Amino acid sequence: AMHRRGTACAPWLTRSPHLGATRRNVARGQVMRSLCASKELRYPTMEDAVSMPREVFEYPPDVLLQMAENGDWDACKERVLREIMVVDEVSWDEAQETFNTINKANASGMFLAAMPYRIGVATALVCGFGSFPMVFDLHTALYFNELYVTTEVPPPEDLETWLEVGSWTWNWMEPPLGQLSFVLLCLQYSRAQMDNMNIKPYTQWLKDSRAHRLANNFPQYNSKIIEDFARADFLLDRD
Repeated sequence: AMHRRGTACAPWLTRSPHLGATRRNVARGQVMRSLCASKELRYPTMEDAVSMPREVFEYPPDVLLQMAENGDWDACKERVLREIMVVDEVSWDEAQETFNTINKANASGMFLAAMPYRIGVATALVCGFGSFPMVFDLHTALYFNELYVTTEVPPPEDLETWLEVGSWTWNWMEPPLGQLSFVLLCLQYSRAQMDNMNIKPYTQWLKDSRAHRLANNFPQYNSKIIEDFARADFLLDRD
């Protein structure tokens, strides 16, 4: 009921393309506490519009903390910048240089660490698009049959269209495709059970390892802030 009431009081929150999911949730919570506390609607004034934060570095600390806990990268970055300002006693602009050093250290070694993902993407694309000529192209089917299958070739009148070719090649294409589909289903089920037992899959293990490494490389800063930034960052450099 509170969620519906907050949305009714400020329907623009759900339509704004400039706010991410986390920022919409934070903003909706503030509206629910302020605007919906009374029965009367209060429309924003010019003063409210002028004082509205437009950039992440304008957000107050409590909002940044909520966004960072939800994995918002921009909020985590801003928290690192402010931590650098406090520890090194520098301005926000001067803290950018140190942040760039931290960001580069966070991205180091990720090219090889992300190699399994690259191999998976390439394999999926090759197998997915390659299955079309394997099933429907007569020349590819004849070549593959001669090398690996050696089954009887139907008469020419039964191979005149690509659908007829597909009905023939499906005799040997169905077993491997069906088996691969079953393997993927089993892997997906095992991944779900790993999550239920709080066993970290490769991606989470990789992010945690990178977060601990980054915090150890910069011990002068708060480890929680550095680790949150490392976990929220992409596996590859954003640049």
